[in-house]
Amino acid sequence: MKNSRNGLRCAATLLCAAPMTCLAQSGAAHNAAAYPARPIRIVVPQSPGASTDFTARMIAQRLSDAFKQPVVVDNRPGAGTMIGTELVVRAAPDGHTLMVVASGITVNPSVYKRIPYDTARDLAPITQLTRYSNLLAAHPAFAAKSLQDVLVLAKAKPATLNYASAGLASGTHMSMELLKTMTGIDLVHIPYTGGGPAAIAAIGGQTQLIIGTTVGVLPHVRSGRLRGIAVTTAARASVAPEIPTFAESGVPGYDHGPWNGMFAPARTPPAVITKIHAEVARILQSPEARKLLSNEGVEPVANPPDAFAALMRAELDMWPKVVKAAGIKQD
Repeated sequence: MKNSRNGLRCAATLLCAAPMTCLAQSGAAHNAAAYPARPIRIVVPQSPGASTDFTARMIAQRLSDAFKQPVVVDNRPGAGTMIGTELVVRAAPDGHTLMVVASGITVNPSVYKRIPYDTARDLAPITQLTRYSNLLAAHPAFAAKSLQDVLVLAKAKPATLNYASAGLASGTHMSMELLKTMTGIDLVHIPYTGGGPAAIAAIGGQTQLIIGTTVGVLPHVRSGRLRGIAVTTAARASVAPEIPTFAESGVPGYDHGPWNGMFAPARTPPAVITKIHAEVARILQSPEARKLLSNEGVEPVANPPDAFAALMRAELDMWPKVVKAAGIKQD
């Protein structure tokens, strides 16, 4: 009798649980099917005109066509991307507020003492949109012709060689701090207020070296105003296959490829995340988008959310050591 009652209880439990499971699955499917129900806003926590903004606007236009809803880009620069990011973190987690941001977002927790959100906890990764290389270049009068030359000179005369970057804790600056950590060299960092001013300084001979994006630096290398030394990614840049990588040039294992990525607020339904990812991946894999991005010197990625989340975790774990060694700290 006891076994019979236990069997009836188990059966009743299954009968009660099954409808709840079905209702939950039905609700999730309905959320995805009904999405988007209104216009979508893509927050870019950086200024208009940069690679991140270009990528966001290219995707926004095509998402609007696919979803039959307006998709607008809202630039909210300031505080190292924290102003725009906080706006997204506080938004309703329904997929109608998204963010496209550069990889510096993984550096911020190591640099800033106070951040009004938890980068890992409060954002839902959708996909890494693009990846590109930074390029180390030199003034033509500088003696070094290769990265190995730079390393030899830097070790012979510590803290005498200098380089320009787009600013303190920028992606370009972090490329060089990672190099310093891996090789033990000591270079003098001269931060500028962007890649453009940094390039002008290097071309004018105010600095011996410059680290910048391939988009910003390569035209000056092509014109002969700067000399290309090496690129920061593990593979050679498709826009400059003749320039070797840091890893090929005497720093095995070096790989730093800045990226742009798309996020939603945490707790956005997984079915909605999946739907957005599918459309964005389709856009990035189209020949038209690939050509547009190639012209900007970047490569499309469109990896799945879990792969992008793994990249985020790896970078969030990597930067504290590099930032501490560099002595970078902001209030």
